[in-house]
Amino acid sequence: MSSYTPTTDLWIERSRLAGMLLGCVSYGIYFFLTVQAWVALMQRPRYGGTIADHRRALLFYVFITFVLMSISFAANARYTEMIWIDLRNTYGGPLTLIENETDYSINVLALSTGHVQEWFMQALLLHRCFVIWNWARWVMIPMITLFIAMIAMSILVQIQASTGAVLYDIDILLVYLCIEVGLTVIYTILVAHRLLSMRSKMKQAVAQYDSGIYDTVVRMVIESAVLYSVFAVIFIIAFALHFNGVSTLCFLSIGQVQGIAQLFIIIRVARGRAVTREWSTRVAAPPTTLVFSGTIWNATEATDDERIPRPQQDVVQMYSTSAGGAEVCIA
Repeated sequence: MSSYTPTTDLWIERSRLAGMLLGCVSYGIYFFLTVQAWVALMQRPRYGGTIADHRRALLFYVFITFVLMSISFAANARYTEMIWIDLRNTYGGPLTLIENETDYSINVLALSTGHVQEWFMQALLLHRCFVIWNWARWVMIPMITLFIAMIAMSILVQIQASTGAVLYDIDILLVYLCIEVGLTVIYTILVAHRLLSMRSKMKQAVAQYDSGIYDTVVRMVIESAVLYSVFAVIFIIAFALHFNGVSTLCFLSIGQVQGIAQLFIIIRVARGRAVTREWSTRVAAPPTTLVFSGTIWNATEATDDERIPRPQQDVVQMYSTSAGGAEVCIA
């Protein structure tokens, strides 16, 4: 009596299971940060920020990306369960199910919702970049062009996946990933350059200006971009070299990692520690020193004849931080 032995590749199978476990951990972190961002957006900024003007938009962003991520994660988790439980007797075994995952609509759903979530994330990056650059056309036009190209590539990937094409053989997916990571890197360079330039101008205008807030924001932007970019570059290299095990390991978590990086910034924004459009248009003026002469009378327990006049000078330095804004007085 002969028995059928399915084709096996333990490395691919372990990568799928390990990738799903990593996805569970990253989704847990993403869920925690989503709740934290939602609570922070519902509260008043502690540092007098103007986040109230954009609160509804950011709440919508947090909500819609969380819903899309949850659908994608649930679909991937369900198919992982199907591989080793519901469909374990399928001809070819788990390896065939992993390699031909797009034959099942649940995986197309997971891929599509994950891509749409990434559209929203990249749109938020573009908006933040445009605000900091004061909606400069030479920044907006190429960035929007790349964004449209990314969406077009994403739609083509989803169309090919819906026809049952093997995910690791869809070459357009590599182009899509490169454009997406390129957008993130360009955004980081543009924002960091703008903030550092603003910091330099403020230091030149005001010798004792505290540029710590600019350093903090630049560091926050770079750290958030590095978190996702390094993970995505590993995925791109593995996908290009057909290291399907590594690709599978990264694929199930890349959306959560990108979402985590975005939520870190949103939480800072909600707490009033971000850069607004007013910052991007500030022009510092040199400090002006005003000297007020006055007289102080020592009237403590003394008669009118014992009052002694004492000259005093009050020095007030006026720092203008905006061409049309209020001046900050430092006594």
